[in-house]
Amino acid sequence: MNHEPDFLQNLRAEFSGWRLWIDRAIVLGYAVLAGLFVVGFTHAAEWAFALFEGLFHRHPWAVLLWTPALTAAIVWATRRWFPGAAGSGIPQIKAALDPELPSERRGLFASLRLTLAKIGLGAAGFAAGLSVGREGPSVQVAAGVMQHAKRWLSPGSTIDMRALLVAGGAAGIAAAFNAPLAGVVFAIEELSGRLEARASGVIITGIVLAGLVAVSAFGNLSYFGVIRVPHLDWSLLGPGLAVALLSGVAGGLFARLLIASLTGAPQRLNHWRRRYPVRFAAACGLAVAVIGLVTGGVTYGAGSEAVKQMLHGEAPLSPLYTLLKFVATWLTAWSGAPGGIFAPSLSIGAGIGDAIARLASPEFGPALIALGMAGFLAAVTQAPLTAFIIVMEMVDGHAMVLSLMASAMLASLVSRMISRPLYETLAEHMVGVATGRLAAQPQEPVAREEPPRSQ
Repeated sequence: MNHEPDFLQNLRAEFSGWRLWIDRAIVLGYAVLAGLFVVGFTHAAEWAFALFEGLFHRHPWAVLLWTPALTAAIVWATRRWFPGAAGSGIPQIKAALDPELPSERRGLFASLRLTLAKIGLGAAGFAAGLSVGREGPSVQVAAGVMQHAKRWLSPGSTIDMRALLVAGGAAGIAAAFNAPLAGVVFAIEELSGRLEARASGVIITGIVLAGLVAVSAFGNLSYFGVIRVPHLDWSLLGPGLAVALLSGVAGGLFARLLIASLTGAPQRLNHWRRRYPVRFAAACGLAVAVIGLVTGGVTYGAGSEAVKQMLHGEAPLSPLYTLLKFVATWLTAWSGAPGGIFAPSLSIGAGIGDAIARLASPEFGPALIALGMAGFLAAVTQAPLTAFIIVMEMVDGHAMVLSLMASAMLASLVSRMISRPLYETLAEHMVGVATGRLAAQPQEPVAREEPPRSQ
């Protein structure tokens, strides 16, 4: 028989155990610290990319030496000391959450050591001018901070390692995009698959505190500002459908290409990548540098400035930019350098929407660009809810909720016909390598264990 809660009894229970409140204070402190680490990473990445842009504007041809040399150095250092920091960071946290992974091997994918390495090597990728984002790495950065709280919690604490990792990953997305709602959905859709009642408080707390730290540092502003959305009617249906379908096909192909490249599909180039990973990284860096020179520097970095220009109708970019950004992002990921694909994916999706808008309805340009961003990101990640909420919060596009949702859902559906889920497949591969079920490729983090004390 169910009884109504006894307020006084519950209140006494809450304050009866001092250790419970110490545990909560520890989690709160680490959530703030996770936000600070993401903010620090953001500043480091922006400073590093400004350094690269200064070099590019003063001596454009110097990037033909600078980018491949620095890319080779990044990959060498990553493979030598921090193999778990390679790539995006989201597959690593999904791998750390995999029940098949022994708990003593979680340090291969999430630790304070890897957090510091991810910040340094990720910023170096921006200094090299690679086509990278910082949002995916922010997931590994924040999760690495949050998991460290476990060593200070009481033995009987109900806050487990899984809850801390999910909370950290979600906080990383929330702080990086200044999109708290996206952090919650990301935790459910991409990391955990469900939001358990006992873990929900930790996750929401991490998101709120890390988000507040980011807002304090950068202001309560939308990532791409506020777009000008015209009156939407049935005339947008045809162009919007074209954007969603094209984004789904392109995103599915991109995910399939990355999976084949990063899991060591039996190809001649991957054979060379296995034998000479540093030389291969230098070749990828040289190709990215050449692409950047051809586009006047537009394809370097995350591509956020290009998106802002498209949204405001300034300096329209040709469809060739979208294709070359696609290639540059793939080569950067294939090189094995630490860096994310979220922001470059948004840039590619924006280019698809901009191209359709110029062919069909220029007055719907901002709306179609937003649909392209949501569609391509959903197609690459096959996480449509996260994708459309991220875009909605980044452009303050609440007037387009249904349109963004439809574009993300349709593009994700098309992508599922072309490719397996990107992050899930990469995570499964990492777990297979870490447990010895699969042979190691150059990017897999099996070279060294983390000390048990950092678990």
